[in-house]
Amino acid sequence: MLPINVIRQNVQEVKERLAVKNFKNPELVDSVIELDDRRKKLQLEFDTTQASVNSASKEIGGLMAKGEKEAAEAKKKEVAELKNKLQPIQEQLSSTEEELQQTLVQLPNLPSTLVPKGTSPEDNEVVREGGVRPTLHAGAKPHWDLIKEYDIVDFETGAKLTGSGFPLYKGRGAKLQRALVQYFLDYNIEAGYTEYLPPFMVNEASAYGTGQLPDKEGQMYHMQADNFYMIPTSEVPVTNIYRDEIVKAEQLPVKMTAYSPCFRREAGSFGKDVRGLNRVHQFEKVEIVQLVHPTKSYEALEEMVAHVERLLTSLELPYRILRLCGGDMSFTSALTYDFEVYSAAQERWLEVSSVSNFEGYQTNRMKIRFKDETGKTQLVHSLNGSSLALPRIVACLLENNQTDTGIQLPKALHSYFGKETIIK
Repeated sequence: MLPINVIRQNVQEVKERLAVKNFKNPELVDSVIELDDRRKKLQLEFDTTQASVNSASKEIGGLMAKGEKEAAEAKKKEVAELKNKLQPIQEQLSSTEEELQQTLVQLPNLPSTLVPKGTSPEDNEVVREGGVRPTLHAGAKPHWDLIKEYDIVDFETGAKLTGSGFPLYKGRGAKLQRALVQYFLDYNIEAGYTEYLPPFMVNEASAYGTGQLPDKEGQMYHMQADNFYMIPTSEVPVTNIYRDEIVKAEQLPVKMTAYSPCFRREAGSFGKDVRGLNRVHQFEKVEIVQLVHPTKSYEALEEMVAHVERLLTSLELPYRILRLCGGDMSFTSALTYDFEVYSAAQERWLEVSSVSNFEGYQTNRMKIRFKDETGKTQLVHSLNGSSLALPRIVACLLENNQTDTGIQLPKALHSYFGKETIIK
């Protein structure tokens, strides 16, 4: 959520930067100013009336002590009349504050000045590429055929157990999932991240804090009995660990990593782009989250991008890094880099990670603050990144490393998986 003082002090700039995100309702910026003006006026009226009540109430005691009963009774009437005025003012104030809050949450985060203009993924900027695209042998197959041939993922039984888009990993497929999760966590821990295993459901306050609500209700599984939400990413519970807290400046940066299953209702369109593991409703992911000093967040963003890049390099996968344009960014992000790996069998790029700086947008909602050297309370900045999402990583590992006799795994996974090759 954007701080009101930022909007008030930079009205035209806010509108111009929101236009980079192709935001269609710039008039909401003016509505925020008008509602905040009304809130301030009502607050002043309430405070002035309350002060009059307090002052007159004190006078009553003095008048009674002097025996001036008539004057005291008159003052009591005055107090009663003032109190009667307070309630409607309070009701108007509460209503205005609620309307202001509901308007504020409709404004997305402001994009960084580094964000390129654009309306679709085609307008994203390629920052750099790495790795080598493999040349596959004749008869190479896409991963949805390979998983059947090697009997490692069973979509049919997953659909029987739950529904379409819920894969059942089995045997060496399940072991590969476990190996990847363990490797990713160890890699993050070695880089100074503290590991967490969070709840896989969150309450409404947590979903609101990171910006899933009220923007993405349709994408989350909702447990109506308890009003809990299945997490779309461990970013949600992990970032909320520090909700409503003042972090000590010397604690910054706070670096956290977590594994979790992720649950997302949206499954995209039909066709090869969503076949197999390309897009599913439940998948495993390891996340990294940082809470940092506001002057250090873009330095931290570059550090996190380099961290994920080294991880992909260790998996020996061809990759590219994209800087997302305004039209392809999330509601809450100020700047996002996407990582894509090249699927040789599908001959297309698949997204496997997003690394984003949210600046103070999330932490303003969650009230995560710190005290600077002057004692002033400020918002910390929050960042997160996938390190990494497993389904498309698995798809590309299978497709890019297939041979006539088996799937050759990258060296980094040998000790975790226990073997160098998945044999037919």
